[in-house]
Amino acid sequence: MIKLLVGLLKGAVIGGAVGYGAWAAHLSATWLACGVVGALVGLIVGRPIWSLLRDKDSTSVIALLKMAFGFGVGVGLWALVAKAWNPPQDMLVVAQISTVSLLWWSPTLCAAVGAVYGAFVEVDDAVGHNPAGDKAIVPAKSKKS
Repeated sequence: MIKLLVGLLKGAVIGGAVGYGAWAAHLSATWLACGVVGALVGLIVGRPIWSLLRDKDSTSVIALLKMAFGFGVGVGLWALVAKAWNPPQDMLVVAQISTVSLLWWSPTLCAAVGAVYGAFVEVDDAVGHNPAGDKAIVPAKSKKS
């Protein structure tokens, strides 16, 4: 449960930061910002790339696969919201920010995309991962006489 919340938080922070940067730069391609969020979340959340590079038993290809898959997830989640669901602009107005409803404001949408993918990656990397590695203490078998 803790890993899920940590992944949600990490992903939301990364997504909000990238989304705000895209909004401040007047980037109209929110799909690209969501894709970048997915890629960055894949590199940083869970086992980050620097952890995989230091570990001699793992490979950095894992991080690159998470990054590529994350870009697709980010663009796919954007497409689900913007194209498949396509809610009316005035239905989800929680707050107006310079004539843009809160859902369509790129920091909000990118933070949601980052939170969803971040939670998935964090939980996925936590399952079956032994933080002590192979050096974990294994109890010795008792000898019967």
